[in-house]
Amino acid sequence: MRTAQRALAEAGKAGLSGRELRAALRAVVSDPSTNLHHPHFADLARELAETPAATHFHERAAPAPWRQWGSDLDREAVTQMENACRLPVSVRGALMPDAHVGYGLPIGGVLATEGAVIPYAVGVDIACRMRLSVLDVPLQALVGERQRLINALERETRFGIGAAFRERRDHPVVDDDWGLSAVTRRLRDKAHAQLGTSGSGNHFVEYGTLVLEHRDLGLDAGEYLALLSHSGSRGAGNEVARHYSQLAMSQRPDLPRELRHLAWLDLESEVGQEYWAAMELMGRYAAANHAIIHREIIRALGARALAEVENHHNFAWIEEHDGRRLVVHRKGATPAHRGALGVVPGSMATPAYVVRGTGSEPALRSASHGAGRVMSRKQAKATFTASGMRRQLESLGITLLSAGSDEAPGVYKDITSVMAHQRDLVETLATFHPKIVKMAPAGERPED
Repeated sequence: MRTAQRALAEAGKAGLSGRELRAALRAVVSDPSTNLHHPHFADLARELAETPAATHFHERAAPAPWRQWGSDLDREAVTQMENACRLPVSVRGALMPDAHVGYGLPIGGVLATEGAVIPYAVGVDIACRMRLSVLDVPLQALVGERQRLINALERETRFGIGAAFRERRDHPVVDDDWGLSAVTRRLRDKAHAQLGTSGSGNHFVEYGTLVLEHRDLGLDAGEYLALLSHSGSRGAGNEVARHYSQLAMSQRPDLPRELRHLAWLDLESEVGQEYWAAMELMGRYAAANHAIIHREIIRALGARALAEVENHHNFAWIEEHDGRRLVVHRKGATPAHRGALGVVPGSMATPAYVVRGTGSEPALRSASHGAGRVMSRKQAKATFTASGMRRQLESLGITLLSAGSDEAPGVYKDITSVMAHQRDLVETLATFHPKIVKMAPAGERPED
């Protein structure tokens, strides 16, 4: 529908009358294959031609097996996991201890499918990601050079919906093949303008102290100043996710209402391959965002990175499990293959953890992606105030530059409890304690 609306608008601007528009649209819909080179409706014709006929939904005779980590999980999130395991393409699932409700698959849900990819099981913020850089800046700078740290952070990234740089940041990802689909082709310019920005919702950039108990990450045990960021693929990723999610749902109109947001694309189909390529492009783009944020802040400080850790947690990977080649969706879940490094954040008032995966097969080699919410944003705004949040953080020695009360520490689960529930999934290497925090200002629509 979005493609049709865009084509109609462009054709109208080109001078076609209402009668001509209706006639052209009818012709394209009735026979898309002969209109693939139409001057105004070629993209629509191609999408229609690539969309296979809807098939009847046949639920699995028995749900795919899945396991849960943690206790007292949101009942609705558990129900969403149970529903996901009813899909005929589902093979196995896992629910992480930070789980809460999402679209289709719960946040903290891991789902392995065969021959299919589910856009909403990847998530709306494709490739939402963590990155930590350990800096060669003395810890004393948190006090003695506090304003210089703040200035670098506020100058070198942007927060909020539509946030962009007037003077665009450069990165090789801009020269990737953005023409792989009609959607990514039109998003390239917007994505370039937003390179190095952080968006809204639960996205943040912060300085803190990293406590390394033993020699690891190529560093001696001790305390270090570190930079931590959390954000994804911004507006481009959001539009890619919504486009292909709508396309998947249009192909599966007979899915029961509770499974609608779990509509899948056949991985080997043209549209399935197109989504996969677009998802991987958004993964490279999200990684580039973080690389630029860290590069520019570190450059502004005249510093260098001693060590780095990063990982996606809204993505799909092709992996082998139980001797089968499967698509593993981790929606708000951290890859925890044996030896893999990752970052699991808490809240702006609680630690984040640098972890190493144990490769737990029952968990599909996954772990939580954070603490997990315990209340909605609406409830949070009715429960917490900006002034109260600032007082709490000040009492902990944390400087808050900006954030809405819907991200107050109290909206999250106890991260120490979450970590305790996944001792078999990851081992903790280091603990990051926030000291200077920046998020999108109050009133911004969340992107996460």
